Amino acid sequence: MGIAVMNNPSSRLNVLVSGGGIAGNAVALQLLRAGIQVTVVERSPAPRPGGQAVDLRGPSREAAERMGLMPTIARYQLEELGISYVDPNGRTYANLTMEDFDGKGPVAEIEITRGDLNQVLLDALAETDDRLTYRYGEWVEALDQDETSVEAVFASGHRERFDLVIGADGVHSATRRLAFGPESDFSTFLGGYASFFTMPTPAGTRPGWFALQLIPHAAVGLRPDGDPATAKAILTLLADPDPALRGDVAAQQRLIADKVGENPGWHAPAILEAMAVADDFYFDELARIDMPTLVAGRVTLAGDAGYCGSPMTGMGTAMAIVGAYVLAGEIASDPGDIPAALRRYEDTITPFLDKAKTLPGGGIGSMLSGNRFGTAVRRTANRIMMARVMRPVVAKLFFGTTDDYELPDYPALSAAPN
Repeated sequence: MGIAVMNNPSSRLNVLVSGGGIAGNAVALQLLRAGIQVTVVERSPAPRPGGQAVDLRGPSREAAERMGLMPTIARYQLEELGISYVDPNGRTYANLTMEDFDGKGPVAEIEITRGDLNQVLLDALAETDDRLTYRYGEWVEALDQDETSVEAVFASGHRERFDLVIGADGVHSATRRLAFGPESDFSTFLGGYASFFTMPTPAGTRPGWFALQLIPHAAVGLRPDGDPATAKAILTLLADPDPALRGDVAAQQRLIADKVGENPGWHAPAILEAMAVADDFYFDELARIDMPTLVAGRVTLAGDAGYCGSPMTGMGTAMAIVGAYVLAGEIASDPGDIPAALRRYEDTITPFLDKAKTLPGGGIGSMLSGNRFGTAVRRTANRIMMARVMRPVVAKLFFGTTDDYELPDYPALSAAPN
C-alpha cells in the first residue's frame, strides 16, 4: 500500500479546505479517499450541532449513496410526515404529506438536521488515515498564489503552501473575498431574513409534522427534531436590508420580536421566549450568491461560498453535496493538472446550479405579505394549491427542477477508505 501511494500522483497533492461545514467536509472526505493530503480549517472552536432540517433527494441522494453515507444517515433520519398550514388559532387549514409528491416536495423522503449530517461526515473523516489535518478555531486571513501553489496565512500566524485552496466557508466566505473580491460584488439581497433555533416542543404539536403559520411580515414554523422533546423554530421575515444587524444578536432578536409579537397567536409567545435562551440561535439575511466563475487560479469555491440560492430554494445541502462530489471527482481524475480539473468542475456543476438556485414560486414576495389582507390571500392560495387537483401544477412550479441532472461517474472516487 505504501508503494502504491508513493507512485500515485494524487498522493503528492496538498489541499486546503477552508470551512468545516457540509461542503467542506464532503469534499475533504472524497479527496482523502483518493489519496490526497487535506488540511481543513474551521473558524468555530468545535463542530456546530443542531441546525434546521435539510433533505437529500435526486442527485444529492445519489451522491451520498456513492459516498457510502446513506446507512449512517438512516440512523439520524427524521420522521417527518408532511407540512400542515395553521391559522392564528392553531387550526390546520391545509396539509401536504410527504407521499403527495413521492418524497420530492417540500418534505423529502430523507430529512436530517444539518448538524447530524455534518456529524455523519465527521465520523467518516475519522475513519480516514493520517493524510488529514483538522484545525478548529482557525481561519484564513491572507492568500498569495503563483502558477504552482498558494500560500495561506492563518489567524494563528501560521503560514503554509498548498497546491489548491477550496473555499467552503459559507455565504460570507472570507476565502471568496480574498481570492475573488468583496461580497457585495456577488451577493443579492432577497427581501428578508431567516432564523432558526431549538426549543422545547410545545404542547399540542402534531408529532412528525412541520407546522407553518403565515402572519403579516413573517412565516413562523415548527419542525420536528431528532428528539421528540424538542423542535426547531423556523422563522422567515419580510424586511428591508439592514447591515447593522450582522453580528448583533440583540438587534436580530428585537427584529424578530417586533415582527412576530404583532401577531401573538398560535405558539408565538413560546417561540419568542425560547429564542431568548436558545444556545444555537441562527440569523442571517436571505441572499443569493452568483459567481461569474468558481475558479481564481488555484483557489476554487464549494457550497454556499460559491453558489448559495438562499434557504428559500431548499437546495443548499443538495448543492453542497453534489458540488463537493463533482469537485473531488474532477481533482481525483486528473491530479496532475489542477487548472484543467477546476475548469471541468465549473463546466460540469454549472447546469445543476442554474436549476438548483431557482426560487420556487418567485421568492419571498409570493410567500409573505406586509399586511393582513395580503396574508389572508396567501393562506387562501395555499389552501387551493394543496388540493389534489392542483398537485401536478404545484409540482411543476416548485419541485423536481434538478431531477434530470445526470451525476457524473468518477472511478477514481471510492465509498470506502483505501
